[in-house]
Amino acid sequence: MNNRLALLENRVKARLDAIKDPLNGAGLLSAGRVSGLAVREDGKISFTIEAPANASERYVGVRAEAEAAVRALDGAASVLVVLTSHDAPPAAGIGRVKSVIAVASAKGGVGKSTVAANLACAFAALGNKTGLLDLDVYGPSAPTLFGLQGRKPLPGPEKSLLPIEAFGLETMSIGYLVDPASPMIWRGAMATSAVRQMIDDVMWGELDVLILDMPPGTGDVQLTLLQRVPLAGAIIVSTPQEMALADVRRGIAMFEKTRAPILGVIENMAYYVLPNGDRAYIFGQGGARRTAEQAGVPFLGDIPIDVALRASADAGKPLVATDASHSVSAQFLDLARAALANAARFAKPAPSITVN
Repeated sequence: MNNRLALLENRVKARLDAIKDPLNGAGLLSAGRVSGLAVREDGKISFTIEAPANASERYVGVRAEAEAAVRALDGAASVLVVLTSHDAPPAAGIGRVKSVIAVASAKGGVGKSTVAANLACAFAALGNKTGLLDLDVYGPSAPTLFGLQGRKPLPGPEKSLLPIEAFGLETMSIGYLVDPASPMIWRGAMATSAVRQMIDDVMWGELDVLILDMPPGTGDVQLTLLQRVPLAGAIIVSTPQEMALADVRRGIAMFEKTRAPILGVIENMAYYVLPNGDRAYIFGQGGARRTAEQAGVPFLGDIPIDVALRASADAGKPLVATDASHSVSAQFLDLARAALANAARFAKPAPSITVN
């Protein structure tokens, strides 16, 4: 961030902290009511005000006051303020999920969503009641990966949404709720609010595992999500080349800062099997494994470039669910077993020490 933007951001924070929280009298910033603050080069500013669920009506005027105060600043071209109320227990069923596992990439274009979908099918094939929540608000993939384009979730009790079942999974995606032909032009605060609603407003069943297909990157949306959901752990997907590995390191650091265990790193598009059986390492060899070892986190395994895997994703028929005998399906099952074993290991309480 350049000096001009840094100065504007500091002035925004000062204006927000000059507005008193109606419950405790502290400044909005000091009271922890402000999240997702974004100040852009073009002067567009966005943030979220988080109100307690039992007092949300008292913050309607606060939102208007905050918007007016920030809009009056020199350099503020436009201001978007979202008021949310999420301190109450989730209206739906994420509390009934035993283990929540995030599948992240920190970088787009590495096949994370295809890996997440097939991993979810692998968890289900191993006997776990499994769900998948597609949280990539800018490029939701679940409708395509599961062949659910055009499907809409049914409403549940207390304004919740019921997941759509596919291939033995419970699924939900913002792609079920928006027009796929419309671009997702959302500022940071709007995207953060959408992710919160997707977490809080879905009535999941009694699940053993819920996979979160995370949006790429390490920004406010990801941090807000990690602060709201207790994770059993995270799986990071990468391709072997250095350009992707730099983002893997940032992703690992993000999860470590939020104290979420890293269940392991998966190297996707690791190699291509030639007709004679040899492997061609198109994007380099073993980069994700080396990065995992250097970071001191587990390496779960690799997935090759495979025509059947690509074709099944395009057809909306996950390979693991539709061709269990395929060699790549077997690899996904091995990855799922390793991830579950690591999740169980991290979940074990630390041994108690008794001094007589």
